[in-house]
Amino acid sequence: MGENTGDTEMSNGNGAANGKCLSTFVDTGSVESHRYYLSRRTLCEMLRDRGYDISNEDIDMSLQQFRDLHGQTVDVDRLRISASHVSDVNDKILAVFCGTGAVKVNVIRWIATQIMNMDSLNRLIIVVQSPITNQAQKAVDLFSCKTEIFQITDLLVNITKHVLKPKHRVITDAEKEKLLKKFNLDEKQLPRMSQKDAIAQYYGLEKGQVIEVTYNGEITGLHVTYRCIW
Repeated sequence: MGENTGDTEMSNGNGAANGKCLSTFVDTGSVESHRYYLSRRTLCEMLRDRGYDISNEDIDMSLQQFRDLHGQTVDVDRLRISASHVSDVNDKILAVFCGTGAVKVNVIRWIATQIMNMDSLNRLIIVVQSPITNQAQKAVDLFSCKTEIFQITDLLVNITKHVLKPKHRVITDAEKEKLLKKFNLDEKQLPRMSQKDAIAQYYGLEKGQVIEVTYNGEITGLHVTYRCIW
């Protein structure tokens, strides 16, 4: 019998090896860097879906490229994303990551110093990994810009890409008025979607905005409905 090298090759069913062993599919890097990679990629996709100018390089970056750039132990300060809206360069958003420790007032104060001199900052996204204290939340509420807080675990997967999710599209104010006029409806008569819904949070929707939902199932076929955020 030949010597066992410890590598197990995959067979194609006819006894021939495909050339790759199972060990090649195992991620030997740190779990921390993988989590940051997945969450930052989803965040980039989310910002692009909101209409912000995000480069293809940020979205298409591979895990290995991310680790080559940031290493196995990631400096969260380098993960920040700053972007302008494609339709208005003065509409700016900043996304920052917090470390693994509890989010206390000193962390929020540090973030405040980062945004103090940023002109036309309309939105701020804070990605946390641990609970935020009550005092820290009160400090966040004092920010002049709209601030959203996401748990990193909610960004590991892009929920809009799930095969069972219908297609969502945020309609413009003009489209909303046309819709209400067409069906002779008041805004309150539209089906509702909570602002806390994962889809509403993904798109950063405000109360009163309307989202178009397109279903395409084998049984129900293609049909469109609308939800008003409340």
